[in-house]
Amino acid sequence: MLGKNLLVTLDEISLENLPILEQSYRSIQLSRNLLTVFKRNILTNDFESVENEIIFFKKIKQVPLVKLIYFSEIHSFEIQFPKADRAAQLKFVKKKISKLNRFFLYNLDFGQYVKSGATHFDKAYYTRKHLDIYHITTSKFYFQDPDFCTPRDMLLGKFKAYISLINYMDQKKHSIKSRVNGNSVTIKPTEKIPWPFTNTDWVELLYSLSAAGMTKQKGLSIIKLSKILQEVFDFTPKEIYKTFQDIKNCKNSRTLFLDQLTASLLSEMDKSEE
Repeated sequence: MLGKNLLVTLDEISLENLPILEQSYRSIQLSRNLLTVFKRNILTNDFESVENEIIFFKKIKQVPLVKLIYFSEIHSFEIQFPKADRAAQLKFVKKKISKLNRFFLYNLDFGQYVKSGATHFDKAYYTRKHLDIYHITTSKFYFQDPDFCTPRDMLLGKFKAYISLINYMDQKKHSIKSRVNGNSVTIKPTEKIPWPFTNTDWVELLYSLSAAGMTKQKGLSIIKLSKILQEVFDFTPKEIYKTFQDIKNCKNSRTLFLDQLTASLLSEMDKSEE
């Protein structure tokens, strides 16, 4: 539950369109705070079984850990990123992509283990008991503690975070290549359509499109779909996840906006037949 709340908060932060350094710094803080809470709980209560320990280090801890690694890497990258010279910027991005690819190549066996969904090494990889047998292989220590890490939980976190980092670097490279002489190519934006409805109406429409399968076509998240719609409509939604929960808890119609759209359309159809 705490991990889910973190993801919701990070999505909300991404909607604020903050400078990437500020977004990454805030995300790092939130992820670290949750890991601290997890660590405190474990030192106090420990695990009831080996299975619970595996689930924690393989899944639950991974939520803040992956985000911590991802945003730490982005923060470090953006601080060092060349401020000028398009060729130098491209070279810097390509160097980072090469480094990420070397990581995947070096950890090829582990990557195949993760992708295959295998579990036969889970006890050795994701319990603290085996630290002396399977030594920690990661060189960067984002959040390491003998009482709070296993031989491969950090490696799993890096593996998942680096997959997202590859996408980030590809987008960065595309952004640089779209510039001319170091300046962005200016394209007259299409005038946005004013959104004359409420924030609740926006969220209702958003989730209805998602439920109809729109987000599944390209693996879009609710937040990504919202940002795409914002390119068309002049509107900045607030508290998307919380608003959706409020809609679900509504005692009357939970599809009030869609009902109104349907009624308006049927009325227009009736008029056209008169």
